[in-house]
Amino acid sequence: MSTVKESIDVDVPLHRVYNQWTQFEDFPRFMDGVEEVRQTDDRHCHWTTKVAGARREFDTEIVDQQPDERISWRTTGGDVRQQGVVTFQPLDDAHTRVSLAMDLEPQGLAEKAGAMLGVPDRQVKGDLKRFKGFIEERGQESGGWRGRITPGDAGAGPSTGGAPKEETPQSRMTDEGAPPPPEDMPFGGPSDRAPGPPPADPGHMRQGDSP
Repeated sequence: MSTVKESIDVDVPLHRVYNQWTQFEDFPRFMDGVEEVRQTDDRHCHWTTKVAGARREFDTEIVDQQPDERISWRTTGGDVRQQGVVTFQPLDDAHTRVSLAMDLEPQGLAEKAGAMLGVPDRQVKGDLKRFKGFIEERGQESGGWRGRITPGDAGAGPSTGGAPKEETPQSRMTDEGAPPPPEDMPFGGPSDRAPGPPPADPGHMRQGDSP
């Protein structure tokens, strides 16, 4: 298991940064190697990635989501095994620190070699840098979903996530309305975990979408 931790300061207010991260289907716009993220309900996404010519698909589940604080996820099936958490910290009224921590299990000799060379770290760093440019250039979020998901909700199927009644999974992907394990779930815990970047290839860092 390989662990990645990266942070970046974004020149955008906290609520706008958080709202944009919840728009998982926008991840391919700044995550290298992510071809598609399809959200099936408030907690679940299906990912399609392509790194160094290798296409992979996998499913993720939001484990814990607290608006303006954190989103944690884990994979639940498919070609990738990982879990992660993204946290949001206000530096002042106009600046936000985004920190991402992720555990991933490299597949095959190439990915294992890449992990030893620090490729996943550079990949995540690149994704965060592109996210910073994406939200700063826009000046505002493309949408937002501010429902609450707790660890007890995980695995229970579709959920409102504590969101107002009028919100639906679709509202999370539009203007009506984003990943670390919760603080009480340290890395190295459950083996099947939370949506984040695909495994990196030694020659090319992934994308840079997460649930």
